Amino acid sequence: MQTSPRGSRTDARPPRPGNTEHETLRAFLDYLRTSVAAKVEGAPEPQVRTAGVPSGTNLLGLLHHLTHVERWIFLGESVTEWPATFHAAPSDTVADVLTRYREAVRRANDVLDGCTDPGAPLPRPDGRAPTVRWALTHMIEETGRHAGHADILRELIDGATGR
Repeated sequence: MQTSPRGSRTDARPPRPGNTEHETLRAFLDYLRTSVAAKVEGAPEPQVRTAGVPSGTNLLGLLHHLTHVERWIFLGESVTEWPATFHAAPSDTVADVLTRYREAVRRANDVLDGCTDPGAPLPRPDGRAPTVRWALTHMIEETGRHAGHADILRELIDGATGR
């Protein structure tokens, strides 16, 4: 994602249709993952963690939350307090949170690489396995919703817009 002189970013094009349902779902999820990470990348401190709305939502917290959702959905990691996932630790830098997010995405993709049937249960160690289709669809919805929040928060921070 590139930034123009006025702070707007050039839009990334949505992915091309895949040959299969699984390829299409994965392509759209990766497109959204890249978009939301780009919204956080380069955002200045302390604005990246400053609440942009009365609920307390902040840009860095959104990516921290999505890291936990990726780990929960695809890796079966437990989350005991979902509201806490919306706040990165004060010692966390933008680079720290981006690195953890990208690592969670990489690990999730490793799991998905072994799942070619969207109707099959997702292999999860907790034994509560949604189908691959449900997991991908939910993660697309979750990432897309928070990408929209990130669009607004980033524009409020420094005027940067675009996907």
